[in-house]
Amino acid sequence: MSSLISENDLKHETELVWLEDVSRLDYVRQSLDRLPTRSGKPAYHRDGRMVGYAILGSDAKASRASGTFRRRVFWLLPHDRDSEPEGLYAGSAPAEAIDPSTLQPTVKGRKTERSEGGPPSAAMQELGIGLPL
Repeated sequence: MSSLISENDLKHETELVWLEDVSRLDYVRQSLDRLPTRSGKPAYHRDGRMVGYAILGSDAKASRASGTFRRRVFWLLPHDRDSEPEGLYAGSAPAEAIDPSTLQPTVKGRKTERSEGGPPSAAMQELGIGLPL
């Protein structure tokens, strides 16, 4: 969950890599995953799709116990608002959802009216999709 990620967990991030145009997304889910490397596209083992990930600087240390690095991964599930605008999250968002426009390296990001189901994004407006009141 996003609320369990602290700014301290992100202090070694140098870049966020986006695999999609996130300006068209109202929210992305973020998690802190244990990964074998500081950089490069991580393997993805969830339903849905990965939309981005963080790259860590050379000063990031691996866990002594597991030899892994804690890196953020951004993702969406098949039933998220971008795929099912009238579905489960039509007027709300999952707990780990963050507005991608608020994300930067070392910055946790935050929820916004848009990410929580407020006014529709420009992309949704272009498609003629509105959110319930």
